[in-house]
Amino acid sequence: MEQLVVLEFKENAIFRLNESNRMVAIAFENLKEEQLWTRPNGISNSVGNLILHLCGNITQYAISSLGETRDVRDRDAEFNATEGFTKDELLKKLINTVQQAKDVINKSTIGQLIKKREVQGFNFSGIGIIMHVVEHYSYHTGQIAFWIKQLNGADLGFYDGMDLNTKNED
Repeated sequence: MEQLVVLEFKENAIFRLNESNRMVAIAFENLKEEQLWTRPNGISNSVGNLILHLCGNITQYAISSLGETRDVRDRDAEFNATEGFTKDELLKKLINTVQQAKDVINKSTIGQLIKKREVQGFNFSGIGIIMHVVEHYSYHTGQIAFWIKQLNGADLGFYDGMDLNTKNED
C-alpha cells in the first residue's frame, strides 16, 4: 500500500509539472521576442527573469537537494538578467530543467522522500521539496500568463476545447 501511495504522489506531482510546462509553452506562443525582458515596473520581473528563476529554484530544490547533487545556484543572477537568452532558448532551458526534476522525482526512494534536508534556510522532507517545486512552478506560471495577457490584451486559451463546467459525479 505504501508503494502505491508513493507512486500516486509522484504521478500527480509530475502531472502538475507537465501542466505548467504546457501552459508556459502556450503563453510563449503569445510572447514576442522583444517582450521577453520587458518589466512592468522597477520592482517586478520580466518573463525572462521568471524563467531563469524557475530554472534556478527547480534545480536547487529538486535536482540538487532531492537528487543529492551539489547546489550551484546563483539566485541574484536570475533577477539581475536583462538579456542573454532568446525566447526559444529559455523555453528549452525550462523544459530541460523540469525534465531533470521529473527524473529525480521518479527515481526518489521512500528514504529520500522522508529524509529532512535544509534548502534555502528551510527544512523540508523530500515530499516537502516536491510540493514546493510544484506549487512554486504553478505560482510563477500564473504570473507569466498574467503578464503576457497584460502585454497583449488577449486570453491564452489554456483550456480551449474543454468544458470546465462539467459537474463532479458521485
